[in-house]
Amino acid sequence: MAARIGVGTVALLALSVGANADDAAARGKQVVDQWCRMCHLRANDKPDPKMAPRYEDIVKRPGRDQAYFTKFLAEDHFPMTIYRLFDDEKRDVVAYLMSLKKR
Repeated sequence: MAARIGVGTVALLALSVGANADDAAARGKQVVDQWCRMCHLRANDKPDPKMAPRYEDIVKRPGRDQAYFTKFLAEDHFPMTIYRLFDDEKRDVVAYLMSLKKR
């Protein structure tokens, strides 16, 4: 009986962690759409040399992992210095970017 409860608990925990990651990515997409989209492009946008790189292209660059994006968003980068994200928003943006890597 205890083994069944343990397995069930682990299964529920795994599902909730996956759901939380999906929720964080969805929230991150909202942040990106609100604050970043005016300069950065998304997959269906046509490349424009005057615009910042597409998210999908950024995440494919070597070394672009969760640690990189977490550090990057903790630092100021012109012209993005005019935007101040809360820590939870930064985590959500990282979750969104990591979700793009999986595509």
